[in-house]
Amino acid sequence: MTRKRKADHQGAFSGNRVDRAIIDIGSNTVRLVLYGGSPRAPVVLFNEKVAARLGRDIAETGRLADDAAELALRGLRRYALLLDDLKIDKIDVVATAAVREASNGEEFLDRVRALGFAPRLLAGREEARISAMGILGAFPGAAGIVADLGGGSLELIEVDGQGTGKGITLPLGTLRLPEYATGDVPGTKARLRQVLGRAGWAGDARGTLYLVGGTWRAMAVFAMIERDYPLTDPHGFTLEYADAKSLGKTIAQSAPDDLAAMTRISAMRSASLPGAGILLLALLKTIRPERIIFSSWGLREGVLFDDLEAYVRAQDPLLAGVGEFAALRGTPPLLAARVAGWTAQAIPPRRAIAGALNTERLREAATMLCLAAMQIEPNLRVELAIDWALHKRWIDLDPAGRAMIAATVCGNGNQLDLPAALYALASEEQLERALCWGLAIRLCRRLGGRSTKLFQLSSLTIESGTLLLSIEASHADLFGLPTEKDMALLAGRLGLEPEMRIVR
Repeated sequence: MTRKRKADHQGAFSGNRVDRAIIDIGSNTVRLVLYGGSPRAPVVLFNEKVAARLGRDIAETGRLADDAAELALRGLRRYALLLDDLKIDKIDVVATAAVREASNGEEFLDRVRALGFAPRLLAGREEARISAMGILGAFPGAAGIVADLGGGSLELIEVDGQGTGKGITLPLGTLRLPEYATGDVPGTKARLRQVLGRAGWAGDARGTLYLVGGTWRAMAVFAMIERDYPLTDPHGFTLEYADAKSLGKTIAQSAPDDLAAMTRISAMRSASLPGAGILLLALLKTIRPERIIFSSWGLREGVLFDDLEAYVRAQDPLLAGVGEFAALRGTPPLLAARVAGWTAQAIPPRRAIAGALNTERLREAATMLCLAAMQIEPNLRVELAIDWALHKRWIDLDPAGRAMIAATVCGNGNQLDLPAALYALASEEQLERALCWGLAIRLCRRLGGRSTKLFQLSSLTIESGTLLLSIEASHADLFGLPTEKDMALLAGRLGLEPEMRIVR
């Protein structure tokens, strides 16, 4: 087995140019996010927040506190300078619950406009819809209920795979939850369920409850740490109903100081987590979903996805994201497509493999990452490419799919002893299949280098129990000792006999 490594993954996946900026003026934070990469699978290149807590006094005074507004504006002035220096033209500024509900909200927005921004104040239903668009972008075909938990409000909205259904905004944000506290978990949960029931959400059972918002994600991080989960990104982390209920109970009964002591959970989030744990219990009891899925895509990504043309929305976000990433690392899309095509006939007839997404798209994505890894020094490439597969935020990729891509990377690097973490995510059958993908990619790239003639003058097929490499006579000498070994290794894993045939 390869050695287990505790890595700091921050900054390991950067390299895109900035295309768009979003400023999110929320009840807890005022945040600037810069995006680059593929429009269908944008990546975060810069993310900074100011914990202004604009909504902290709304319940008592109905106003944005003066000092909170000043702190927010200080951050916005910094953002204005950064965006001007970076010459970013496409800037979206959205304001949500705190500004929407405050009696001096419009006055605050006037001061934001004076900085040169054009803020968009979202109504509650529109905020819910845009958050749901983020879910539809992150999880194509998503169906169920989206629960977007912010500082000032909780938005609930139905998604049906293509669009949105009924939605509502409720005063159940993390800054408002203390208003419902009774001093014990059952009493607080009962009060929260009453609010949900009066709003018409009692008994609305749906298959999946999608959780959007930083406090929910902190809850996912807690669950992943407690389970010693091999992945690090909370996006897409899934729990079935019973496990979700257990998590809610644990969080609800935890002390904020104990939560803050955990790696990757901030003091701000830990203070909100126990109340959010009770809210989760109330949602589970009221809505009765089969499972919960945590999402790192929400309002901001919903703004991006909502703006896309229909044909861009229809793109595969995994292939769009990996394609952009690999191209920036020296892998032209056409080269990856040719390698994927050349190796396709050497893969045994496809069978459904439970737990992984469509295997052909996984193989295409894995091919791109394998070729991109070859641009890195030999002592780094396999380990770093495994990190890409397991820890980068790929969209629409399940844990088994991540493990299969990582196994492909290992095969490409002739590392046949797979990391133990992969077996916690995928079956042996899935990993063996992906390892063979990697060995086939290795054979292809070592046989022809980057010569495009290879794809015209040779083929790799399976015929009658034989792994057959056919090469035209003019290029028969490409089949050297290294590729003979690669051929034998792949054939052995497939249970076939290797054969090289010269075509006259």
